Amino acid sequence: MPMQNRRELMKMAAAMGATLAWPAPVRAADAGVEDRSAYPQGVASGDPTCDSILLWTRRPPTAGRKASRLTVEVAETSDFDNMVVSGSHAIDADGDWTCRILVTGLHSDRTYWYRFRDEHGRLSRTGRTFTAPSPDAEREACFAFVSCQNVNMGYATTFLRMIAEDRARPAHEQLRFVLHLGDFIYEMLFYPEDLPGGMLQGRPMRGHVRMPEGEKIGVYHVPRGVDDYRAIYRAYLEDPDIQDARARWPFICVWDNHEFSNRGWQSVAVYDRARAAQRLRVAANQAWFEYVPARVSQPGEADPMRFRAPAVADVPLAGPIRDSAAREPNNQRAIHSLRIYRDVRWGALLHLLLTDTRSFRTQPVYEADFAAPFRRGMPPYFAPQKVVEILDAGKSFAGGIVHGGMAIPNPAARMEAGTMLGEEQKRWFLDRLRGSTARWKFWGNSVAMTDIRADVGNLPASMATSAKLDGFAITNTHDWGGYPTERAEILGAARAAGVSNFVSLAGDRHAFCAGTVSASLCPGEFAPVAAEFVVGSIGTPTLAEAAAHAVPDDHPLRPLYLQGDDAAPAINMTVTHGVAASLQLAEDGDRSAALALRNPDVAPHLAFADMAGHGFATVRVTASAIDVEFICVPAPITDADPDPLYRVTHRVAAWAPGERPGVERLVADGPALAARFLDLDPTGREQSTSN
Repeated sequence: MPMQNRRELMKMAAAMGATLAWPAPVRAADAGVEDRSAYPQGVASGDPTCDSILLWTRRPPTAGRKASRLTVEVAETSDFDNMVVSGSHAIDADGDWTCRILVTGLHSDRTYWYRFRDEHGRLSRTGRTFTAPSPDAEREACFAFVSCQNVNMGYATTFLRMIAEDRARPAHEQLRFVLHLGDFIYEMLFYPEDLPGGMLQGRPMRGHVRMPEGEKIGVYHVPRGVDDYRAIYRAYLEDPDIQDARARWPFICVWDNHEFSNRGWQSVAVYDRARAAQRLRVAANQAWFEYVPARVSQPGEADPMRFRAPAVADVPLAGPIRDSAAREPNNQRAIHSLRIYRDVRWGALLHLLLTDTRSFRTQPVYEADFAAPFRRGMPPYFAPQKVVEILDAGKSFAGGIVHGGMAIPNPAARMEAGTMLGEEQKRWFLDRLRGSTARWKFWGNSVAMTDIRADVGNLPASMATSAKLDGFAITNTHDWGGYPTERAEILGAARAAGVSNFVSLAGDRHAFCAGTVSASLCPGEFAPVAAEFVVGSIGTPTLAEAAAHAVPDDHPLRPLYLQGDDAAPAINMTVTHGVAASLQLAEDGDRSAALALRNPDVAPHLAFADMAGHGFATVRVTASAIDVEFICVPAPITDADPDPLYRVTHRVAAWAPGERPGVERLVADGPALAARFLDLDPTGREQSTSN
């Protein structure tokens, strides 16, 4: 390898806090003893390219011996008879005994096996990983995407099911990587002793995830610093199913909110109140960097062989929040202490663009103090869509707000429009999207773009809450539904550039959704630009589960959420057919009569929506189409391998610039479909969105 190339590779490895290892004459592996207890968080690989992969493990001091250096061994066979790479990396307490090694000079589209060895001969478990096809190879791709694992409130048995199904597939159909869209951990910990009967939302709290310090707020605990975040990652990675999945496939990861703060944005942590939390933001970034192998960087660091925490102070972001956040120096240093937005190429067919939807966003407008009058009297989990659109638009919208039959001055009339990505990241994203030469452009989007809404204006007067409801209401003010101005800007830029075969893959919603994305819905123009698929949670409770405990049986609007003795998720009918359909179903149980009342303006963009879904999704990519399968499993309250409740597969055919994307249902099978009101109309909107 030319020395200049080596220098460039060493610089690239250093930029992501890794040691570099490349092929060289390697002697046969020495004998050793696998000791998984010495590597309690297992092994992992991340962000594969056609010639390199980032490998990871953690080797803390044990009762036996302390290790100071690890050697990685990479081979083309699981017995390591054909070892091709060996490289070493020092470990210490400053990095919490984690190890990151970038292995380069590998062959494209190849399976590799790897393990770590300490200086005492103790071996880690063996991991398997893959390199990507070369950028010009039109190789079909198969991968999975997941979101929201919460082992404090359940188990990660979704991965157990994923592994079992993958092993049963022919080799050429097996998954090559897992896209994790965030909430890898949950920083809000519920300890059983703080809850009645140790239960929350009908689930027993496991209580095995603990922090050395933490802060108690009400009935939950949150981190105070990096050691608390590290403790959470360590506990999560001791979960056998998460550990087995990371050893079987390379992961490509972005973060969402719970890697920092439940309702946080930029460096503001939001729990009982909003708090300036620049130091906590840096601590959260550091722990993610140490435990998630990803090709991320610290801008401005010349040689960051480990995370360099910038000095910051917790300074409130005073003044108009959308203006001050960009200027406060401590906030800037905190949110820029780690940059995770990046792209991954997988052959000629697949270009994956990964964004950070939390670090640069402005405050969700519907949570601002000035939005309080618009929150009063709304149905649980819903917000008035038109009000959110006006508030988010800020000074780009002229005029006041009519809400609940009253004209109200616009409190955001002098503010800038909201942003999810921030200007720098948005420019990067649009440049990559417009310039991509891949057949399919996938957006690894931790939060969803498709609106989930209800026609609350059609509620009968007898069921009205304290507000006079009109128009549509949305559930998703923390995802792109709360930032419609920038969503329209991005979709408009994609349309103007003639971008086709553009697909968003999202999580966070704890629901399965499939559909197309338009800048507006009725009463505006429905003009889809992209397709979107949202994956259910691995383990976090869903909206339907939460509603079962938050919406009382005697609440007048409970039929919009749950129906029957088994609390079936009628919310699925509400957001796809409208409130009249759900109310009719509650009145007489006649599904045909309920379907006849379907409002076609509620969800012309949705092909499928299950607001009670746990599980994972797989994607098969070909030149002509993509097939996305949702595999829904029961709520993971035991550690048993879960039998799927249903499988639903949708197809998106490739479309040319100027055409509209469409989503067609191919397969829908499983015992839960009818119980969740998901098979109501086999020829209607649940099946496909029109081109």
